[in-house]
Amino acid sequence: MSGRGKKLVAAPKSKSSSVSRSTRAELQFPVGRVARLLRKGNYAPRIGSGASVYLTAVIEYLCAEVLELAGDACRDNKKLRITPRHIQLAVRKDEELNALLGGVTISEGGVLPKIQAQLLPKKTKAPRDPPTPKTSSPRTSEADSARALD
Repeated sequence: MSGRGKKLVAAPKSKSSSVSRSTRAELQFPVGRVARLLRKGNYAPRIGSGASVYLTAVIEYLCAEVLELAGDACRDNKKLRITPRHIQLAVRKDEELNALLGGVTISEGGVLPKIQAQLLPKKTKAPRDPPTPKTSSPRTSEADSARALD
């Protein structure tokens, strides 16, 4: 796998060659497989032709969103490979994905780093410098010395 994706086929070369529904919908995920799983899963007695295309597009979008956020988390940690930890960090930091995958446990994902406030050391006030005596102005010192003479 080169990671560059499939080449899109603009049009069939001859009438005998077939174009997959994934190619027609410009999707990377397999529309035919999703359609088969919908039919075999007995979710409804009848499945429309557009249902599998729509569901495939939604799944592909969600995967792209998770992978984008996980790639950002991977880059933040200065790594080149996305690990389950990066996926966990990405999902839990995103508000909407966290709501969607709230009950999901990601294997080897760990937990979000958080230290409760009660466990942190209490902040002590820094001791203030003792108040320094104010230097008297020259006028007050002359007045004090004049009073002392009297």
